[in-house]
Amino acid sequence: MAIDSKQAEAPFDRDRQANLRLRWAGRGMAGASFLYDAVAAELSERLSLVQRRFDIGLEIGGYDGRLARSASSQVETMIRMALEPRWLAEAPLAVAGDDEWLPFRDNSLDLVLAPLTLHQTNDTPGAMAQIRRALRPDGLFLAALMGGETLSELRASLIAAEAEIYGGASPRVQPFIELRDAGALLQRTGFALPVIDQERQVVRYDTMFGLMADLRAMGMANSLLARSRKPVGRRLFLRAAELYAQRFSDADGRIRATFDIIFLSGWKPHESQQKPLAPGSAKASLADALKDRSGS
Repeated sequence: MAIDSKQAEAPFDRDRQANLRLRWAGRGMAGASFLYDAVAAELSERLSLVQRRFDIGLEIGGYDGRLARSASSQVETMIRMALEPRWLAEAPLAVAGDDEWLPFRDNSLDLVLAPLTLHQTNDTPGAMAQIRRALRPDGLFLAALMGGETLSELRASLIAAEAEIYGGASPRVQPFIELRDAGALLQRTGFALPVIDQERQVVRYDTMFGLMADLRAMGMANSLLARSRKPVGRRLFLRAAELYAQRFSDADGRIRATFDIIFLSGWKPHESQQKPLAPGSAKASLADALKDRSGS
């Protein structure tokens, strides 16, 4: 089967992503939902600053629907959409669908929320263009993406260990969008009054293996198409854990893991627009919601 250039350039294995999400949905996050919980609280706070009600809203992904439930106080009809039907079991109104292919008519939605989903799409500009298309004029788009230096310590440790042992390295941590590129995406896809800001959070763990367990629980295992399919021994990960502890630990021996969360807001153009949300105007801080993952 021929592969077109757009497919060849796609970074993610969507079949593997679907399998990871199905496993994630089946067993839950097992205490690793801290990022999703914090982002849901932050986006809910930002939405509450918009002094208006919305007729029809959509949440894309959203794990357990916490953000959708919170947003329902401002939305007459709230729809949840996810690829995994098990995520939608308790949703009053839900659509099983792919976040890269919105099954909605043009100008049919007033609000779209995308908490920690768009950074794992193969065509993020296309996904955002579809969101803009589905929004009615003066409709609001709110999203959070992992970006910037997210998991930079883990990436550096795995690369260094693999290069040391095998003489080369395979990509094991996905690349993340930079803040300036996220802002350019909002403008490129035609959103008005764009607001982009970033919160950097550092979460601490006893070892690299605790971090990797949380990532697996969150469905964030390696799904890159360019990943190596060759099996590697435990030696690689033990050496990576050693390097991680040597290079990225605090005085108490716990390691640091960086998560950069980029927040986006934009409106579908309309002759009468609301003012954008001011960066830093939310009352709740993402930092307050994140806990020391070492258990102390």
